[in-house]
Amino acid sequence: MQIDYVPIVIGIAGGTGSGKTTVANVILDAVGRHRIAYLPHDAYYRDLSDLPPVQKAEINFDHPNSLETELMSDHVKELKAGNAVNIPVYDFSTHSRTSKTIHVAPQRVIIVEGILIFAEKKLRELFDMKLFVDTDPDIRFIRRLQRDIAERGRTMDTVINQYLRTVRPMHLEFVDPSKRYADVIIPEGGMNQVAMDMVIARIESLLMKQG
Repeated sequence: MQIDYVPIVIGIAGGTGSGKTTVANVILDAVGRHRIAYLPHDAYYRDLSDLPPVQKAEINFDHPNSLETELMSDHVKELKAGNAVNIPVYDFSTHSRTSKTIHVAPQRVIIVEGILIFAEKKLRELFDMKLFVDTDPDIRFIRRLQRDIAERGRTMDTVINQYLRTVRPMHLEFVDPSKRYADVIIPEGGMNQVAMDMVIARIESLLMKQG
């Protein structure tokens, strides 16, 4: 498909429970969902359906290797070229990809959201604007605990054990250091109205320059 514009690619990173999705939703609502292609990194977890439960329990889901970032990079490039993509649908309760996909059409704005997206050089180089959502660790942990119990069928003990075993160490090793690549650091995420107003104004300015 031939397009007469260059899409703006925005990366939104930050630790687990930092409020990345809230920031993305604020942008989607302000700029217009019809103008944005949205790709969450969580959709690209590798399929582990062939592994027995014991081996699945040993996987470090907070390490970059647990995600098929190459596929996400290809999808961003396809969208930039004006081609639609079908992104995976991941089932977190079974750690496997479902047979379903979500059709994403090319748009003037592409939002890529995920914990580890700035830790990946090839993916990072595709972004025109890099936003890092910075939220206190205790707030992030509480949000993660509530989400994993309510949405992903986990128990409190498994969430706490995973947080101590992999989430916190991987945050310190990969996520927090990737903050240095950000163009804008947003404390408290979507609740920071001043920062969000500035980000949205910048996006609208870029869109206006495109006509």
